Amino acid sequence: MNEISEEQAKEELEKGYDAAEELLKQPEKVEILLQRIEKKLKKIPKVGDTLAMVPIMVSLIRSYIRKEYNKAPIGSIIAIVSALIYLATPVDLIPDFIVGLGIVDDAAILGMCYSLVSDDIKEYEEWRNEKRLS
Repeated sequence: MNEISEEQAKEELEKGYDAAEELLKQPEKVEILLQRIEKKLKKIPKVGDTLAMVPIMVSLIRSYIRKEYNKAPIGSIIAIVSALIYLATPVDLIPDFIVGLGIVDDAAILGMCYSLVSDDIKEYEEWRNEKRLS
């Protein structure tokens, strides 16, 4: 199994929606998840284009939890948290310990999520950049 289909990626993303919604009710646990994601990314030598979106997703969720940014629809927030939960889980469709392949499914899930919420992520990036300039 070298890659997962778009349908499998969407199914895996949607499986996490309930868990993501529950997690969003516990900001301290969201922060733990975000820290796990950042730690995992540091271990990946070449993050690549697909995983390059993760830091902005992490930032968006942090801003949302801190009530600094609330313009993203809750459906987008849930999809992003679901994708991040999947990324943080070491044993998934393709376990992360399988060198070279373990990140393929993570990238597919993140890519599916990004295709669903890209406009919201871009709006957040614009907001964050404006905030920095002011």
